[in-house]
Amino acid sequence: MSALLAFEIPYWGQSLLRVLGGIVAVLLPAGTIVYLFLFKMMSFMQSRLGPMEAGPYGSLQLVAEVGKWLQKEDIAPAAADQRIFKMAPIIVLVSTFLLVAVVPFGPQAYFTDFSAGIFYALAVGSVSVIGILVAGWASANKYSLLGGLRAAGQLIAYELPMVLAVVGVVIQAGSMNMQQIVVAQNTGAIFGFEWLGNPFVLSQFVGFLVFMIAVQAELTQPPFDMPIAESELVSGYMTEYSGFRFLMFFIAEFATAGVFALIASVLFLGGWGVPFIWFGWESLSDVAWWMNLAGPAIMLTKMLLLTFLMMWVRFSYPRFREDQLQTFAWKFLIPIALANIILTAILKVVF
Repeated sequence: MSALLAFEIPYWGQSLLRVLGGIVAVLLPAGTIVYLFLFKMMSFMQSRLGPMEAGPYGSLQLVAEVGKWLQKEDIAPAAADQRIFKMAPIIVLVSTFLLVAVVPFGPQAYFTDFSAGIFYALAVGSVSVIGILVAGWASANKYSLLGGLRAAGQLIAYELPMVLAVVGVVIQAGSMNMQQIVVAQNTGAIFGFEWLGNPFVLSQFVGFLVFMIAVQAELTQPPFDMPIAESELVSGYMTEYSGFRFLMFFIAEFATAGVFALIASVLFLGGWGVPFIWFGWESLSDVAWWMNLAGPAIMLTKMLLLTFLMMWVRFSYPRFREDQLQTFAWKFLIPIALANIILTAILKVVF
């Protein structure tokens, strides 16, 4: 299939398709998450219906919200560094698009196939910290600056346990290539039971928990929302933003949640694949072409499952204090992640 595309579609056409595919892969999950979880699930958890007027059962509420923010005036404080102030939301949103570039959606359905794909993902995922810190500093607002500094400290602290949680997966898979991590889970066996494959969520359950907690903190979602903390900082680093630029921050938050859920599904849930033994496949080259169509649907399902867990936590737990937040990262998550790496390395050598 890839060879066919190479001959029939010129390089500029392939590049355009990749860009369009990246936009769909970022914006479609973001919109789905906002409607299903932010508008509806949160409403049901609070015994209310949520938006019901725009479209059938409120299905067009997101379109109405986007239209509203597009019509609002784009205001920047007079004392702000105008160029940097306007650049900050672009940095945050672009980092999300760069992040999805490494996620495989099928045997040939991918944007890039880096040999060190997970290393790239973790590196690019931290770029958003720069955008948030820039937004806080350039706003010329003390609340924004405090929110930016809080965000920088929080994201740096929780970047470490996220990276350490992934190391256990890399050790077990024997590769940093995202596609090979998918293959390792779908061609392996756990306790000799091949029918299930070897989803790393079972053998790396501790790493999975640490990774998902760190993702929650990286997204600055409750209970890790100290950088925004409406009761203290108005809206943190986003206080001075309005109109389209605030919309970019909003899109980036939920798009990044979706992309991190996609990455977690690749690392721990087998990604686009199902156990290869189900269809008699033995390697990636044996996988049928139709998995390029079924793979994205499988990934979307797993992404929604993980996002449901993230949103459930978001709507259920109160905010941590700043000292609790930092203590949880440095005294609990990092030691647990290091212990998981040591145990995984020992078991890898022994077995």
